[in-house]
Amino acid sequence: MPRLNDGAPDKTRRHQRILAALATDPTVRISALAAQFGVSAETVRRDVEELSRLGAVRRTYGGASVVAAGQQPELSSRERMAVAERARIGAAAAAMVQPGDVVMLDAGSTTGHMARALAMRGIRATVLTNSLPAAQALSAAPGGAIRVILCPGDVSAAEQGVYGPETAAFLERFHADLAFVGASGLTPEGPCDVETRAVWVKRAMLARAGRRLLLVDHEKFGRAVLERVCPLEDLTGLVTDSAPTGRLAEVLARAGVDLTLAQG
Repeated sequence: MPRLNDGAPDKTRRHQRILAALATDPTVRISALAAQFGVSAETVRRDVEELSRLGAVRRTYGGASVVAAGQQPELSSRERMAVAERARIGAAAAAMVQPGDVVMLDAGSTTGHMARALAMRGIRATVLTNSLPAAQALSAAPGGAIRVILCPGDVSAAEQGVYGPETAAFLERFHADLAFVGASGLTPEGPCDVETRAVWVKRAMLARAGRRLLLVDHEKFGRAVLERVCPLEDLTGLVTDSAPTGRLAEVLARAGVDLTLAQG
């Protein structure tokens, strides 16, 4: 295998491969990764330290392990992970919105990319969201094309969104054509998330929309975290950057979930 240098593109690929390795094995050794990637152990050690600072992995003696099921990085850190993939997913999701649609959009890194992509399209639409960055991005759409309705609730600085009973109750007043939600993980049992308060908002949005779409990148496949959002049958579509395989693909097909692959 040719040696990789420490340039940004190669580093990004190594980070993705480290996370992919942890998706199948809860612990990995730096020495084994270095041999697999054809780089020095010190290079992989720096990669693991950077991923640890972002909250994506746990640094262990001589290696790395998966983050606990009840933990996830803050939004500011998640926004620096899989940026290109999430941007493609966001653009593909934004392309689904038609003029006049009412959209519900939850707070998260991938849905944030969608909000920016939708704002750039400049079509007439109404968006209800609990995301502060999404509301700001959408309100800047050319000519004020997008009506933005920001949910009430308790503000979370870490998640840059609003949550709580008032948020869910507010959403019950509306009907939407489409709901777009993210998740911390996706298993054959359904999407799941670390934040219980976020789960309640996702459920409220999905319950009020005709089309219910999950936006996740492939690194979330097979990751089981604290709380299930809903069974796969409650979704009508999945927007992602790579096709699921194995049992996850089989269960998604059985549930009738339409797959949309974001193009590179």
